[in-house]
Amino acid sequence: MKKEEKTLVIESLVEKLASNPNFYLTDISNLTSEKTSTLRRMCFNKQISMEVVKNSLLKKAMERSTGKDFTEIAAKALKGSTAILFCLSGSEPARVIKEFRKKNDRPLLKAAFVEESSYIGDAQLEFLSKLKTKNELIGDVIGLLQSPAKNVISALKSGGGKLAGIVKTLSDKKE
Repeated sequence: MKKEEKTLVIESLVEKLASNPNFYLTDISNLTSEKTSTLRRMCFNKQISMEVVKNSLLKKAMERSTGKDFTEIAAKALKGSTAILFCLSGSEPARVIKEFRKKNDRPLLKAAFVEESSYIGDAQLEFLSKLKTKNELIGDVIGLLQSPAKNVISALKSGGGKLAGIVKTLSDKKE
């Protein structure tokens, strides 16, 4: 690969690292081309972009990226063959990997960068697959905020009849 081609690849990776809040680094070595195609198809169906990258070029792109700290990932995860998964959802690639690994032993999770946090190692896969999306978290918070108000309104509606009955009984007694 010529220097100009390497520069273009690095610039492309810098752009993708800047525009995607989440990415996963995986090891897809030992997968046949058929299995790799199946994995790519699964990723495509979930709007995940997958590409195989050279570690040295990815490391240079991470060094050039501004605003995000990739030093831990660059030091610990850029060894061996690497495929990078770019996505908008923080947990969707982990779910795809888990589903794919039901029938295969790969891909192995090397590292993930999700919402400004680094996760190193395949042991993090289970945790990452259970992460809720931003919209799911907002829905949970709204549900929690609405719950006390619904309880108060429900109590007022059900107790309103009782309260009116008590007031009427008390007013009748005085006569």
